[in-house]
Amino acid sequence: MIKLHDKQFRPYLDEAAIQEAVKKIAQEVARDYKHEVPIFVGVLNGAFMFVSDFLKEYKHHCEVTFVKLSSYQGLTSTGIVETLLDISEDIEGRSVIILEDIIDTGRTLQQLVHLFSKSNVKEFKIASLFYKSEIYNGEYNIDYVGIEIPNSFIVGYGLDYKELGRNLREVYQLNQNNMINLVLFGKPGAGKGTQAGFLKEKYNLKHISTGDVFRYNMKNGTELGKLAQSYIDKGELVPDEVTIDMLKAEVEKSGDAEGFIFDGFPRTVAQAKALDNFLESKEMQVDATIALEADDDILVARLLERGKESGRSDDQDEAKIRNRFDEYNQKTAALKEYYNRQGKFHTVNGIGGISEITERLLTVIDEVLKVQG
Repeated sequence: MIKLHDKQFRPYLDEAAIQEAVKKIAQEVARDYKHEVPIFVGVLNGAFMFVSDFLKEYKHHCEVTFVKLSSYQGLTSTGIVETLLDISEDIEGRSVIILEDIIDTGRTLQQLVHLFSKSNVKEFKIASLFYKSEIYNGEYNIDYVGIEIPNSFIVGYGLDYKELGRNLREVYQLNQNNMINLVLFGKPGAGKGTQAGFLKEKYNLKHISTGDVFRYNMKNGTELGKLAQSYIDKGELVPDEVTIDMLKAEVEKSGDAEGFIFDGFPRTVAQAKALDNFLESKEMQVDATIALEADDDILVARLLERGKESGRSDDQDEAKIRNRFDEYNQKTAALKEYYNRQGKFHTVNGIGGISEITERLLTVIDEVLKVQG
Protein backbone atom coordinates (compact mmCIF):
# COMPACT_ATOMS: atom_id res chain seq x y z
CA MET A 1 0.00 0.00 0.00
CA ILE A 2 1.26 3.51 -0.82
CA LYS A 3 -0.07 6.95 0.08
CA LEU A 4 -0.16 9.85 -2.38
CA HIS A 5 -1.39 13.10 -0.88
CA ASP A 6 -4.58 12.12 0.99
CA LYS A 7 -5.32 8.82 -0.79
CA GLN A 8 -4.23 5.22 -0.25
CA PHE A 9 -3.41 3.04 -3.28
CA ARG A 10 -2.92 -0.72 -3.37
CA PRO A 11 -0.79 -2.76 -5.83
CA TYR A 12 -2.65 -3.59 -9.05
CA LEU A 13 -0.30 -4.43 -11.96
CA ASP A 14 3.36 -5.39 -11.57
CA GLU A 15 6.14 -4.30 -13.88
CA ALA A 16 6.27 -7.63 -15.74
CA ALA A 17 2.55 -7.48 -16.65
CA ILE A 18 2.91 -3.91 -17.92
CA GLN A 19 5.96 -4.69 -20.04
CA GLU A 20 4.22 -7.71 -21.55
CA ALA A 21 1.29 -5.48 -22.57
CA VAL A 22 3.66 -2.89 -24.08
CA LYS A 23 5.46 -5.60 -26.06
CA LYS A 24 2.13 -6.97 -27.32
CA ILE A 25 1.08 -3.58 -28.69
CA ALA A 26 4.49 -2.97 -30.30
CA GLN A 27 4.35 -6.33 -32.08
CA GLU A 28 0.80 -5.73 -33.33
CA VAL A 29 1.68 -2.27 -34.67
CA ALA A 30 4.88 -3.63 -36.28
CA ARG A 31 2.84 -6.28 -38.05
CA ASP A 32 0.76 -3.55 -39.71
CA TYR A 33 3.41 -0.86 -40.37
CA LYS A 34 6.82 -2.52 -40.74
CA HIS A 35 6.92 -1.68 -44.46
CA GLU A 36 6.58 2.07 -43.95
CA VAL A 37 7.76 4.76 -41.55
CA PRO A 38 4.84 5.65 -39.27
CA ILE A 39 4.69 8.65 -36.96
CA PHE A 40 3.97 7.78 -33.34
CA VAL A 41 2.24 10.54 -31.39
CA GLY A 42 2.60 10.24 -27.63
CA VAL A 43 0.05 11.95 -25.40
CA LEU A 44 1.71 13.82 -22.53
CA ASN A 45 2.11 13.73 -19.62
CA GLY A 46 0.84 10.27 -18.82
CA ALA A 47 2.17 8.33 -21.82
CA PHE A 48 5.86 9.23 -21.53
CA MET A 49 6.84 5.89 -19.95
CA PHE A 50 4.65 3.92 -22.34
CA VAL A 51 6.09 5.70 -25.39
CA SER A 52 9.65 5.13 -24.20
CA ASP A 53 9.20 1.41 -23.62
CA PHE A 54 7.09 1.01 -26.76
CA LEU A 55 9.87 2.48 -28.91
CA LYS A 56 12.39 0.10 -27.36
CA GLU A 57 10.19 -2.81 -28.42
CA TYR A 58 9.45 -1.45 -31.91
CA LYS A 59 12.16 -2.86 -34.19
CA HIS A 60 11.49 -0.90 -37.40
CA HIS A 61 11.98 2.65 -38.69
CA CYS A 62 9.62 5.23 -37.21
CA GLU A 63 9.31 8.84 -36.11
CA VAL A 64 7.91 10.14 -32.83
CA THR A 65 6.34 13.37 -31.66
CA PHE A 66 4.11 14.47 -28.76
CA VAL A 67 0.94 16.37 -28.00
CA LYS A 68 -0.18 17.53 -24.60
CA LEU A 69 -3.82 17.51 -23.56
CA SER A 70 -5.49 17.74 -20.19
CA SER A 71 -8.96 16.95 -18.82
CA TYR A 72 -8.17 15.77 -15.26
CA GLN A 73 -7.95 17.50 -11.91
CA GLY A 74 -7.18 15.10 -9.06
CA LEU A 75 -9.26 11.97 -9.56
CA THR A 76 -11.95 13.52 -11.71
CA SER A 77 -12.24 14.35 -15.38
CA THR A 78 -13.40 17.97 -15.74
CA GLY A 79 -15.05 17.19 -19.07
CA ILE A 80 -13.14 20.14 -20.62
CA VAL A 81 -10.13 19.06 -22.68
CA GLU A 82 -7.41 21.64 -23.29
CA THR A 83 -4.80 21.37 -26.04
CA LEU A 84 -1.62 22.48 -24.31
CA LEU A 85 0.91 21.37 -26.96
CA ASP A 86 -0.07 20.92 -30.58
CA ILE A 87 1.50 18.79 -33.33
CA SER A 88 4.25 20.74 -35.11
CA GLU A 89 5.56 18.15 -37.63
CA ASP A 90 4.30 17.90 -41.20
CA ILE A 91 2.17 14.77 -41.10
CA GLU A 92 0.33 15.12 -44.40
CA GLY A 93 0.15 11.82 -46.25
CA ARG A 94 1.68 9.90 -43.33
CA SER A 95 0.36 7.05 -41.19
CA VAL A 96 -0.12 8.26 -37.60
CA ILE A 97 -0.53 6.06 -34.53
CA ILE A 98 -1.66 7.79 -31.34
CA LEU A 99 -0.05 6.31 -28.21
CA GLU A 100 -2.33 6.89 -25.22
CA ASP A 101 -1.58 5.83 -21.63
CA ILE A 102 -5.25 5.29 -20.79
CA ILE A 103 -8.64 5.67 -22.45
CA ASP A 104 -11.69 5.94 -20.22
CA THR A 105 -14.65 8.15 -21.19
CA GLY A 106 -13.04 9.14 -24.51
CA ARG A 107 -13.13 12.93 -24.02
CA THR A 108 -9.39 13.36 -24.56
CA LEU A 109 -9.51 10.99 -27.52
CA GLN A 110 -12.27 13.07 -29.08
CA GLN A 111 -10.00 16.13 -28.98
CA LEU A 112 -7.15 14.12 -30.53
CA VAL A 113 -9.36 12.95 -33.37
CA HIS A 114 -10.41 16.57 -33.89
CA LEU A 115 -6.74 17.59 -34.19
CA PHE A 116 -6.11 15.04 -36.91
CA SER A 117 -9.36 15.69 -38.75
CA LYS A 118 -7.86 19.05 -39.74
CA SER A 119 -4.79 17.39 -41.31
CA ASN A 120 -4.57 15.33 -44.47
CA VAL A 121 -2.96 12.21 -42.99
CA LYS A 122 -2.90 8.91 -44.86
CA GLU A 123 -4.58 7.22 -41.88
CA PHE A 124 -4.42 7.32 -38.13
CA LYS A 125 -4.98 4.64 -35.53
CA ILE A 126 -5.23 4.58 -31.77
CA ALA A 127 -3.20 2.49 -29.33
CA SER A 128 -3.88 2.59 -25.60
CA LEU A 129 -1.93 0.79 -22.90
CA PHE A 130 -4.91 0.78 -20.51
CA TYR A 131 -8.56 0.79 -21.60
CA LYS A 132 -11.72 1.19 -19.48
CA SER A 133 -14.17 -0.38 -21.90
CA GLU A 134 -17.16 -0.18 -19.54
CA ILE A 135 -17.22 3.63 -19.53
CA TYR A 136 -15.80 4.40 -22.98
CA ASN A 137 -18.37 6.21 -25.12
CA GLY A 138 -17.51 4.01 -28.11
CA GLU A 139 -17.40 6.87 -30.62
CA TYR A 140 -14.06 5.82 -32.14
CA ASN A 141 -12.44 2.45 -32.66
CA ILE A 142 -9.51 1.58 -30.38
CA ASP A 143 -7.17 -0.30 -32.69
CA TYR A 144 -4.56 -1.60 -30.23
CA VAL A 145 -5.18 -2.31 -26.54
CA GLY A 146 -2.65 -3.44 -23.93
CA ILE A 147 -4.82 -4.26 -20.91
CA GLU A 148 -8.55 -3.77 -20.33
CA ILE A 149 -9.15 -2.57 -16.77
CA PRO A 150 -12.27 -1.88 -14.66
CA ASN A 151 -13.43 1.65 -13.94
CA SER A 152 -11.19 2.36 -10.98
CA PHE A 153 -8.62 5.11 -10.55
CA ILE A 154 -5.00 4.03 -11.12
CA VAL A 155 -1.59 5.64 -10.72
CA GLY A 156 1.95 4.73 -11.68
CA TYR A 157 3.85 4.13 -14.90
CA GLY A 158 3.25 7.71 -16.03
CA LEU A 159 -0.22 8.10 -14.50
CA ASP A 160 -0.61 10.50 -11.59
CA TYR A 161 -2.77 11.58 -8.72
CA LYS A 162 -2.32 15.37 -8.44
CA GLU A 163 1.07 14.94 -10.19
CA LEU A 164 2.40 12.31 -7.78
CA GLY A 165 3.02 8.68 -8.75
CA ARG A 166 4.16 9.10 -12.36
CA ASN A 167 7.61 7.64 -11.62
CA LEU A 168 6.32 4.37 -10.15
CA ARG A 169 7.32 1.30 -12.19
CA GLU A 170 4.15 -0.57 -11.16
CA VAL A 171 0.51 0.45 -11.32
CA TYR A 172 -1.55 1.01 -8.16
CA GLN A 173 -5.32 1.17 -7.72
CA LEU A 174 -7.24 3.55 -5.47
CA ASN A 175 -8.05 1.76 -2.24
CA GLN A 176 -11.80 2.15 -1.72
CA ASN A 177 -12.13 0.00 1.39
CA ASN A 178 -13.06 3.06 3.45
CA MET A 179 -15.76 4.25 1.09
CA ILE A 180 -19.21 4.63 2.54
CA ASN A 181 -22.45 4.96 0.62
CA LEU A 182 -25.54 6.18 2.43
CA VAL A 183 -29.23 6.40 1.64
CA LEU A 184 -30.85 9.22 3.58
CA PHE A 185 -34.56 9.05 4.39
CA GLY A 186 -36.77 11.62 6.01
CA LYS A 187 -40.20 13.20 5.73
CA PRO A 188 -40.47 16.71 4.30
CA GLY A 189 -39.04 19.13 6.85
CA ALA A 190 -36.88 16.49 8.56
CA GLY A 191 -33.70 18.33 7.57
CA LYS A 192 -32.19 15.84 5.10
CA GLY A 193 -30.67 18.57 2.93
CA THR A 194 -29.09 20.39 5.85
CA GLN A 195 -27.60 17.23 7.33
CA ALA A 196 -26.41 15.96 3.95
CA GLY A 197 -24.43 19.18 3.62
CA PHE A 198 -22.54 18.47 6.85
CA LEU A 199 -22.00 14.78 6.08
CA LYS A 200 -20.57 15.35 2.60
CA GLU A 201 -17.98 17.75 4.02
CA LYS A 202 -17.09 15.51 6.95
CA TYR A 203 -16.59 12.30 4.92
CA ASN A 204 -15.82 13.73 1.45
CA LEU A 205 -19.06 12.31 0.08
CA LYS A 206 -20.98 13.32 -3.03
CA HIS A 207 -24.57 14.32 -2.26
CA ILE A 208 -26.84 13.11 -5.05
CA SER A 209 -30.33 14.51 -4.77
CA THR A 210 -32.70 12.97 -7.31
CA GLY A 211 -34.61 16.23 -7.62
CA ASP A 212 -31.44 18.22 -8.31
CA VAL A 213 -30.23 15.64 -10.83
CA PHE A 214 -33.55 15.73 -12.71
CA ARG A 215 -33.58 19.53 -12.77
CA TYR A 216 -29.97 19.67 -14.02
CA ASN A 217 -30.54 17.19 -16.84
CA MET A 218 -33.75 18.80 -18.03
CA LYS A 219 -32.45 22.36 -17.75
CA ASN A 220 -29.30 21.50 -19.71
CA GLY A 221 -31.09 19.43 -22.31
CA THR A 222 -29.03 16.29 -21.85
CA GLU A 223 -30.17 13.14 -23.66
CA LEU A 224 -31.45 11.74 -20.36
CA GLY A 225 -33.10 15.05 -19.56
CA LYS A 226 -34.92 15.08 -22.90
CA LEU A 227 -35.99 11.48 -22.36
CA ALA A 228 -37.34 12.25 -18.89
CA GLN A 229 -39.14 15.35 -20.21
CA SER A 230 -40.81 13.27 -22.93
CA TYR A 231 -42.47 11.09 -20.28
CA ILE A 232 -43.43 14.09 -18.14
CA ASP A 233 -44.97 15.86 -21.16
CA LYS A 234 -47.20 12.80 -21.72
CA GLY A 235 -48.24 12.82 -18.07
CA GLU A 236 -46.40 9.56 -17.42
CA LEU A 237 -44.00 8.60 -14.63
CA VAL A 238 -40.33 8.64 -15.58
CA PRO A 239 -39.21 4.97 -15.71
CA ASP A 240 -36.76 3.71 -13.10
CA GLU A 241 -34.18 2.97 -15.81
CA VAL A 242 -33.96 6.66 -16.75
CA THR A 243 -33.54 7.73 -13.13
CA ILE A 244 -30.86 5.13 -12.43
CA ASP A 245 -29.02 6.15 -15.60
CA MET A 246 -28.95 9.74 -14.35
CA LEU A 247 -27.56 8.55 -11.01
CA LYS A 248 -24.96 6.42 -12.81
CA ALA A 249 -23.77 9.49 -14.69
CA GLU A 250 -23.40 11.41 -11.41
CA VAL A 251 -21.41 8.58 -9.84
CA GLU A 252 -19.18 8.22 -12.93
CA LYS A 253 -18.10 11.86 -12.82
CA SER A 254 -17.38 11.87 -9.07
CA GLY A 255 -14.39 9.55 -8.86
CA ASP A 256 -12.71 11.62 -6.15
CA ALA A 257 -15.56 11.12 -3.65
CA GLU A 258 -15.12 8.75 -0.71
CA GLY A 259 -18.70 7.66 -1.20
CA PHE A 260 -22.19 8.94 -1.94
CA ILE A 261 -25.30 10.16 -0.16
CA PHE A 262 -28.42 9.18 -2.11
CA ASP A 263 -31.26 11.54 -1.30
CA GLY A 264 -34.70 10.94 -2.79
CA PHE A 265 -33.69 7.60 -4.27
CA PRO A 266 -34.60 4.81 -3.94
CA ARG A 267 -38.34 5.30 -3.44
CA THR A 268 -39.38 1.72 -4.18
CA VAL A 269 -37.94 -1.74 -3.62
CA ALA A 270 -37.42 -2.10 -7.38
CA GLN A 271 -35.31 1.06 -7.34
CA ALA A 272 -33.38 -0.19 -4.29
CA LYS A 273 -32.53 -3.41 -6.14
CA ALA A 274 -31.47 -1.43 -9.22
CA LEU A 275 -29.21 0.72 -7.05
CA ASP A 276 -27.70 -2.38 -5.42
CA ASN A 277 -27.01 -3.91 -8.83
CA PHE A 278 -25.37 -0.75 -10.14
CA LEU A 279 -23.16 -0.28 -7.08
CA GLU A 280 -22.18 -3.95 -7.16
CA SER A 281 -20.96 -3.47 -10.75
CA LYS A 282 -18.63 -0.78 -9.34
CA GLU A 283 -17.50 -3.03 -6.47
CA MET A 284 -19.47 -0.82 -4.05
CA GLN A 285 -22.61 -1.22 -1.98
CA VAL A 286 -25.12 0.70 0.12
CA ASP A 287 -23.47 0.62 3.54
CA ALA A 288 -26.25 2.18 5.58
CA THR A 289 -29.68 3.71 5.22
CA ILE A 290 -30.54 6.33 7.82
CA ALA A 291 -34.00 7.72 8.50
CA LEU A 292 -34.36 11.08 10.26
CA GLU A 293 -37.46 10.59 12.38
CA ALA A 294 -39.58 13.32 13.92
CA ASP A 295 -43.09 13.78 15.27
CA ASP A 296 -45.53 14.79 12.52
CA ASP A 297 -46.89 17.78 14.48
CA ILE A 298 -43.41 19.21 14.92
CA LEU A 299 -42.63 18.77 11.22
CA VAL A 300 -45.93 20.38 10.22
CA ALA A 301 -45.05 23.42 12.33
CA ARG A 302 -41.58 23.55 10.74
CA LEU A 303 -42.96 23.42 7.21
CA LEU A 304 -45.66 26.00 7.83
CA GLU A 305 -42.98 28.34 9.15
CA ARG A 306 -40.75 27.55 6.16
CA GLY A 307 -43.66 28.24 3.83
CA LYS A 308 -43.94 31.80 5.12
CA GLU A 309 -40.37 32.46 3.95
CA SER A 310 -40.18 30.30 0.82
CA GLY A 311 -43.61 31.03 -0.56
CA ARG A 312 -44.00 27.36 -1.52
CA SER A 313 -47.71 26.57 -1.69
CA ASP A 314 -47.20 22.97 -0.60
CA ASP A 315 -45.61 24.23 2.62
CA GLN A 316 -48.55 26.50 3.44
CA ASP A 317 -51.39 24.00 3.59
CA GLU A 318 -51.46 21.58 6.55
CA ALA A 319 -53.71 19.08 4.76
CA LYS A 320 -51.28 18.90 1.82
CA ILE A 321 -48.34 18.49 4.21
CA ARG A 322 -49.99 15.59 6.01
CA ASN A 323 -50.83 13.98 2.66
CA ARG A 324 -47.12 14.13 1.79
CA PHE A 325 -46.35 12.44 5.12
CA ASP A 326 -48.85 9.65 4.35
CA GLU A 327 -47.29 9.15 0.92
CA TYR A 328 -43.82 8.99 2.49
CA ASN A 329 -44.97 6.37 5.03
CA GLN A 330 -46.54 4.20 2.34
CA LYS A 331 -43.50 4.32 0.05
CA THR A 332 -40.81 3.83 2.68
CA ALA A 333 -42.46 1.01 4.64
CA ALA A 334 -41.32 -1.62 2.12
CA LEU A 335 -37.89 0.01 1.85
CA LYS A 336 -37.39 -0.13 5.61
CA GLU A 337 -38.17 -3.84 5.53
CA TYR A 338 -35.84 -4.35 2.53
CA TYR A 339 -32.86 -2.67 4.21
CA ASN A 340 -33.71 -4.13 7.62
CA ARG A 341 -33.25 -7.62 6.15
CA GLN A 342 -29.76 -6.55 5.09
CA GLY A 343 -29.00 -5.12 8.53
CA LYS A 344 -28.53 -1.67 7.04
CA PHE A 345 -31.49 0.33 8.32
CA HIS A 346 -30.88 2.89 11.09
CA THR A 347 -33.04 5.58 12.65
CA VAL A 348 -31.92 8.87 14.14
CA ASN A 349 -33.93 11.27 16.24
CA GLY A 350 -34.43 14.30 14.00
CA ILE A 351 -35.66 16.63 16.74
CA GLY A 352 -33.26 19.05 18.41
CA GLY A 353 -30.56 21.49 17.42
CA ILE A 354 -28.88 21.01 14.05
CA SER A 355 -25.52 20.16 15.64
CA GLU A 356 -27.18 17.66 18.01
CA ILE A 357 -28.76 15.82 15.09
CA THR A 358 -25.48 15.88 13.20
CA GLU A 359 -23.71 14.23 16.14
CA ARG A 360 -26.32 11.47 16.21
CA LEU A 361 -25.76 10.83 12.52
CA LEU A 362 -21.97 10.82 12.94
CA THR A 363 -22.28 8.22 15.69
CA VAL A 364 -24.19 5.87 13.37
CA ILE A 365 -21.81 6.42 10.43
CA ASP A 366 -18.66 6.02 12.51
CA GLU A 367 -20.00 2.74 13.83
CA VAL A 368 -20.61 1.53 10.27
CA LEU A 369 -17.06 2.54 9.29
CA LYS A 370 -15.69 0.74 12.34
CA VAL A 371 -17.45 -2.47 11.31
CA GLN A 372 -16.05 -2.07 7.77
CA GLY A 373 -12.53 -1.56 9.06
